[in-house]
Amino acid sequence: QVQLVASGGGSVQAGGSLRLSCAASESTANYECMGWFRQVPGKEPEGVAAIASDGRTSYRSSVKGRFTVSKDNAENILYLQMDSLIPEDTAVYSCAADPKLAFCWYGFLPHDNYWGRGTQVTVSS
Repeated sequence: QVQLVASGGGSVQAGGSLRLSCAASESTANYECMGWFRQVPGKEPEGVAAIASDGRTSYRSSVKGRFTVSKDNAENILYLQMDSLIPEDTAVYSCAADPKLAFCWYGFLPHDNYWGRGTQVTVSS
């Protein structure tokens, strides 16, 4: 089973930046869709950003213009650059994938075997 491990979280002031990384245990070059999700206690995970195999990206409206998703196929790492952070961005962020998904968008439903361990992001005002 593939392992996806997120890192890079932390505590920042509002307006600050963080870059999250998600390392995969296998090649992700041909994954049709990879993305980032976040979850706060008591709520369902919500999609934040996704990137398709051809490089097209999709973002939740609340993060558009502030977050950038990218992928390094040589290193099998997915990134999420988060700028202009606000307290509402506070959550546990996880990466996920669906290697064969035909339509990749930020709200995609990841394959059960392609969910990673999350990393906590805390933004204080």
